[in-house]
Amino acid sequence: MAELSRVKTSLLDVAYEQSGPANGVPAILLHGFPYDIRGYDDAVALLNAAGIRTIVPYLRGYGPTRFLTDATLRSGQQAALGQDLLDLIDALRIEKAVLAGYDWGGRAACVVSALWPERVHGLVSCTGYNIQDIPNSARPADPAQEARMWYVWYFHTERGRNGLTQNRAALAKLLWKMWSPSWAFDDATFDRSADAFDNDEFVDVVIHSYTHRTGSVAGDERYAAIEAQLAAQPAIDVPTIVLHGADDNVTPVGGSENHGRHFTADYQRRVLPGVGHNAPQESPKAFAEAVMAFYRK
Repeated sequence: MAELSRVKTSLLDVAYEQSGPANGVPAILLHGFPYDIRGYDDAVALLNAAGIRTIVPYLRGYGPTRFLTDATLRSGQQAALGQDLLDLIDALRIEKAVLAGYDWGGRAACVVSALWPERVHGLVSCTGYNIQDIPNSARPADPAQEARMWYVWYFHTERGRNGLTQNRAALAKLLWKMWSPSWAFDDATFDRSADAFDNDEFVDVVIHSYTHRTGSVAGDERYAAIEAQLAAQPAIDVPTIVLHGADDNVTPVGGSENHGRHFTADYQRRVLPGVGHNAPQESPKAFAEAVMAFYRK
């Protein structure tokens, strides 16, 4: 059974679930927006059954995870997510881990893999290389992709902040449906995750995440050096498996076809038929198999 635990880093009181054997290299599974750790339940069961310890944290702004002081900027920038993950690894005294995630969680895993590869046994990254190219964020995508990103521009407005504040569950559910059009999830499945959005820090972190990535707002100065490294789009020199849902309707499957150039160690790309944006929950077996691959070597 998964056990809810907490650990303090320099900035956060991090809530996470852990399960499986205490020994061996753990797998840290990282969720995205607007999802939570419940998306990993089925994959965790498979990994634990294979003898793998799993650690599944709530990201900053989600569920029971909380900032330690009011003075800390509620940043959602990529450097903050990466540093949070490294801080968690340190706080739990983990030498190396398999990192696996999607959306925001995949970004955190890519950041740590790129900048601190000595802490990473293997990487499973959904939709490919997830480090944002913020210096070039003003370059437009094709019109179809710009349309898919409507929620980003919505969050740049006061109306969008109010909409997220007042309708966070309804907005999240809409995005689930839009991003995974072939996933027939039921209300009970969604409701198990929706509670995580009631965190008082959720809206501030989300709004900052989406306005920072376009260069529209400043980041937290404490992460300036990390952001400078990420601006160079660093290569990831750890063994990597990329998973990409063929039906992903926010990050289309063709987008990761050429991402292999960013990875300089063993690299595989696996396309998942009938799967959208939330690969761990839509195809837990395929996700778990990708994680398990790093334990067979």
